Amino acid sequence: MPVPVTSTLRDSLASADRPLAGMWVCSGSPLVAEICAGGGVDWLLVDMEHAPNGLASVLGQLQAVAAYPVDAVVRVPSDDPVVIKQVLDLGARTILVPMVSSAEQAREVVAAAHYPPRGRRGVGSALSRSARWNRVGDYLAEASSYVSVLVQVETAEAVANASGIAAVDGVDGVFVGPSDLAASMGLLGQQTHPDVEAAVRGALADIRAAGTPAGVNAFDPAYADAYAAAGASFVLVGADVTVLARASESFAARFGGGSALRAR
Repeated sequence: MPVPVTSTLRDSLASADRPLAGMWVCSGSPLVAEICAGGGVDWLLVDMEHAPNGLASVLGQLQAVAAYPVDAVVRVPSDDPVVIKQVLDLGARTILVPMVSSAEQAREVVAAAHYPPRGRRGVGSALSRSARWNRVGDYLAEASSYVSVLVQVETAEAVANASGIAAVDGVDGVFVGPSDLAASMGLLGQQTHPDVEAAVRGALADIRAAGTPAGVNAFDPAYADAYAAAGASFVLVGADVTVLARASESFAARFGGGSALRAR
C-alpha cells in the first residue's frame, strides 16, 4: 500500500494566515523533541550546526515528532551536499542551510537538495526513510514537492545580497539570523542594536519583495512581534535548552541558597 507523505514548511507557509511560531530543538533528545512537538508550536528546528546532533539523533527526533501536527525542519551544519543528501534521506522534509551569502551559493544548495535533472542529489530512495523504502510510490517523480529548502542570511554580505538569494528558483524561504549578523557588523552579542535591527528589517523587506517567505530568529517576544509586524512569515521564538536553563535558574533562585525551604 502506498504511504502518504506529509506537508513541508513551504506548504504550511503558503496556507497560513498568520506568522508561524517555531522553536529550536538543540538538546539532541528525541524525548525533549517530542515534548516540544506536543506543545502547540507550528514548527520545530532540529539543529545540527550548534547542537550535539548527528545523523542518528536527528533520525530519532524526526521519528519522535512525526505523530504530531508540527513541521520539522533540520538545520544542517553547512552547505555540504553530502550532509544535505544524508539528512534528506533520513526523511527530513524541510532543511535550513546556514551561512548562505550569495545567489550562486543558494543555487548550489538547491541543486544539492533535488534529483537530476533539476539538481544533483544522489539517488538512494530504496534504502532511505525519505521514500519509506520505496513505499512512497511516486517519490522520485514527485521528489521536488516532498522537499523544502530554506537558506539562512546572517552576515552583512548576505543581507546585501538578500534580494538575489530570495529570487533563486527553489529557495522556499530565507531566514535572517541576527546574532551572526551582529557579529559581522562588529556588534558581537548586540543583536538588538538599532543598526542590526535596521539591517534585519531591510533584509525582511528585500526577501518579501522577491516573493519569498522571510523568517527570523527572535527570542525576545517584543522583537518577535515587531519582526512579524514587519513581514516575517515564520519566527523562532525560543529553544528547548534555554527554556530549561532559565527555568532551572528560577528554581535555584527561589529555593536554593538561603531560601525559606532550605532553612527548615
